[in-house]
Amino acid sequence: MDQEEIDRYVCDLTGAEGLKPQERVQSLWSGYGSIDRIELEGADLPSVIVKRVEPGAGVHPRGWNTNLSHQRKLKSYRVETNWYRRQKERQETGLARIPECLGVKTEGDRVLLVLEDLDAAGFACRRSSVNQAEWQACVRWLAAFHAEHLGTPSQGLWKSGTYWHLETRPDELDELDDLSLKQAASAIDTRLKKGQFQTLVHGDAKLANFCFSDEGSDVAAVDFQYVGGGCGMKDLAYFVGSCFRDEEAEKRESEVLNFYFEKLREYLERTEDEVCPDEMEADWRPLYRVAWADFHRFMKGWSPGHWKLSDYSERVTREVIELLEKERT
Repeated sequence: MDQEEIDRYVCDLTGAEGLKPQERVQSLWSGYGSIDRIELEGADLPSVIVKRVEPGAGVHPRGWNTNLSHQRKLKSYRVETNWYRRQKERQETGLARIPECLGVKTEGDRVLLVLEDLDAAGFACRRSSVNQAEWQACVRWLAAFHAEHLGTPSQGLWKSGTYWHLETRPDELDELDDLSLKQAASAIDTRLKKGQFQTLVHGDAKLANFCFSDEGSDVAAVDFQYVGGGCGMKDLAYFVGSCFRDEEAEKRESEVLNFYFEKLREYLERTEDEVCPDEMEADWRPLYRVAWADFHRFMKGWSPGHWKLSDYSERVTREVIELLEKERT
């Protein structure tokens, strides 16, 4: 898809009479494309976001340049395309705010997504750290998303959501030199999958993928390459790890979990699912630390020495391994 074809497609979708020069928002991971903001002339919308995927000979910043890695990325963009097509077919507004999909175009492995510009919609702020209201806004979004998609089939998405799930990370598992964690990896993964309640998880719910309102009390989320089935605790644990380091993550654990389940109850009441919130909390709350250990397994194989490999993460992981061993005996 050349630029002229893309410009024509954007104009057809939006009714724009012309386009102003585009602004690069960011390049995609490993050089697989770009995300650009295009200002519109003579249209109802002031601007749109265009995500352009053109896989080439990208260079992974940490050296994981394998065919498996390449195929995983290609699938992630197919999954995101399927996700946005699903949302485009839905007429109602979801509980968890995401950008509206205006159009999707594919040619082989090339993908073009034309999305609502969340900056123009009132979510123009990004955060590298969060205060109380801001992390609660993100956790509230996760609770809404999980409630909204409880029991939703994962066809066309990842069967097991998140970018670190075990089936797609055999190379990182091979590199893991923590033998007890390596041996427990499958049991950790199985424990998360055997939860009674399954939903769709965002799969990459880090702070960088949330767009904030000016006052920080409301958010929308982007980047649905790794959306798929799973336990909501996988998103929650990963989000907390993206915001808080070591001591603060530990200190806030109960507070975050209590707030999440309080909001989950509220959103479940707004869905048509006849789910007992007490049963769901009893099923999911113990899985928070299991989800933390699952991500720790990936990080320890993918990037030994990373700052996220904290004392807290090590302690949580040891406790989970010991608990799983007791359950087997």
